[in-house]
Amino acid sequence: MHIIIKNKYLIFDDYRVKCAIGKRGIKIKKKEGDLITPKGTYNLSKLLYRKDRVKNLKSRLKKIIINKNMGWCDDPRSKDYNKLIKIPFKYSYEKLYIKENIYDIILVLNYNMQPVKKNKGSAIFIHIAKKNFNSTKGCVAIKKNELRIILKMVNTGTKVKII
Repeated sequence: MHIIIKNKYLIFDDYRVKCAIGKRGIKIKKKEGDLITPKGTYNLSKLLYRKDRVKNLKSRLKKIIINKNMGWCDDPRSKDYNKLIKIPFKYSYEKLYIKENIYDIILVLNYNMQPVKKNKGSAIFIHIAKKNFNSTKGCVAIKKNELRIILKMVNTGTKVKII
């Protein structure tokens, strides 16, 4: 089973939805902060969600509840680069418990994880899109209800192919 990301659409079997991608499009990712959604095939690494905002989340993936002290390290100087971390944290990171709803549900792709290469890019997620589908910093973003539908269908063997 594959989720395909192509031309600002996410396709899974017969299900096709509009998505937002990185500001600079889908390409081979060169470095941290380049605003590119990385071309390639990835596994689903983790499913993170806000229990206070998302009720009855159904998925065969292991679920991790996002709490106020969670972040994702995006600082290549840290040994925890491209990993889930606890905050406060002495290096740069992306906060996961935020006011905006884009991180209410996060599917973490295993981009740059085995092994982690410093400065190759971090925090590549499928998450909730902003209302106007503004570009992301490299993630893929879709509507919340569409992400919930996809979560019911995917499993640990599902691949995400970004082309």
